[in-house]
Amino acid sequence: MNSTPLAERLRPSSFAEIAGQEHLISSSGVITRLIGSGRISNMIFFGPPGTGKTTVANIIAKNSGMQMFKLNATTASLSDVKEIISTSDGIFSGNGILLYLDEIQYFNKKQQQALLEYIEDGRVTLIASTTENPYFYIYDALISRCSVFEFKHVSAKSIVPVLKRALNVLNDDCGINKTANDDALEFLASCAHGDVRHAITLFEGAYFASESEITKEIASEFIPSISAGLFDKDSDVHYNLLSGLQKSIRGSDPDAAVFYLAKLLEGGDILSPIRRLLVIASEDIGLAYPQAAQIAYSLCETAKMLGLPEARIPLANCAIMLATAPKSNTAYEAIAKASEDIKAGKGDTIPKHLEAPLFKGYIYPHGFQNDWCEQQYLPNDIKNAKYYTFGENKTEQAAKAYWEGVKKRKL
Repeated sequence: MNSTPLAERLRPSSFAEIAGQEHLISSSGVITRLIGSGRISNMIFFGPPGTGKTTVANIIAKNSGMQMFKLNATTASLSDVKEIISTSDGIFSGNGILLYLDEIQYFNKKQQQALLEYIEDGRVTLIASTTENPYFYIYDALISRCSVFEFKHVSAKSIVPVLKRALNVLNDDCGINKTANDDALEFLASCAHGDVRHAITLFEGAYFASESEITKEIASEFIPSISAGLFDKDSDVHYNLLSGLQKSIRGSDPDAAVFYLAKLLEGGDILSPIRRLLVIASEDIGLAYPQAAQIAYSLCETAKMLGLPEARIPLANCAIMLATAPKSNTAYEAIAKASEDIKAGKGDTIPKHLEAPLFKGYIYPHGFQNDWCEQQYLPNDIKNAKYYTFGENKTEQAAKAYWEGVKKRKL
């Protein structure tokens, strides 16, 4: 029996063999076009585990002719990086070094800064991967020198062919001819949550637990019963239920909200509905009932302390409270509009009088009636931008009336 992990043996050797990530590595994908141009740039891959980040790096290195070194930032130190860099002197005249740094978010700022010198002079090409948002965890100067690519969960449909390859490999290893019906393969692929590596692990267990055919019944023995009911063959049920929960609350239907919540909880999932309820309180109820966020947080924390099945009660209270509360998405719309301007490169320089420490020209509002005075706060290029519009609900209209009175000096 081959001792190499099955997932490693099934690792693709070309972009065409990779499951998913068509937006990156299909014939028209951005990475495919980049590699085809002959230009290998510094890259950051981010996305969930088991979605092909390491595999794509391997294929890039192979096609570029570069010497590839791998480090995992959870265990590597700065000395490990320097040792690899020192080898570049002897091969500088060749194609150079490709350094694949996994879980880069575990490198601190000093360690990340140490990479810049070698990236900038071209001795090293960096491909870093992370499961976290790189803009939160990676030093700005490093990000500015890299192209950032998002890897997405792999669909169950794309995972099934990988499991069929796994079946052939294991049959060859064992010298037998086991089969797997479509329901079993689709079920295992769905329950892997978009993680190809996890799907292979689940399949391997089901393979050795079966006699001649891998069925859905055998496959389900490797999936906790509390989660098995959450997924259909297309791996959409779980997300559809969460979507149904939010849309029902947004539509002020408490009956539908409780139904979708119960469906999720019957599957044993407590954290996903909690996260969704907390988002709903701010996204859909928002400023129409600002206390909703605090109440939702209290009920959700209570649910986490209780655990299932008792957690159903405070979560039902939360869902019904949110469904029957007045609705406003004005804060959601405001931050979305502001984000669009930021992405468009607007507002990079704030007014001088707002910088810290206090500069001349800043007017202290608390010295004026109703603690307000007219003053510019937005950057010059967007000084007239309008992101927030008061909603039609009672709470926001009261706030609107108050501020109109203040700003017209009627209060």
